[in-house]
Amino acid sequence: MSALIGDKEYDGDGFQAEIVDRGAKPVIPNKSNRVTLHSFSKRAYKGRNVIERCFCRLKDFRRVATRYDKLARNFLAAVHLAAIVAYWINCVRALARTLVRYAIALITVVTWPISSDR
Repeated sequence: MSALIGDKEYDGDGFQAEIVDRGAKPVIPNKSNRVTLHSFSKRAYKGRNVIERCFCRLKDFRRVATRYDKLARNFLAAVHLAAIVAYWINCVRALARTLVRYAIALITVVTWPISSDR
């Protein structure tokens, strides 16, 4: 069964009934002023953040954000390229952080004070 993850603003009974009629499970948190509360998967809702960050990262690329290409296949290719570049940048940053940690650990070991007992 598929799920539709949405914001609190989509927490209407009619909208949720439409989602269920179409064969999906609504994963929408309750509004603060809702009288009858419904259950939803908090774990699945947390995954929504990852999707939002992915779209935000893709929109950093002007060609993708403005839908510069006229043909759908060209736009999809631009999205693929932007996703690859974003993933590569993320990997390089993670590698750089790891290398900095190892460099700091190595400097700490090399410059460790030698006792003056000799």
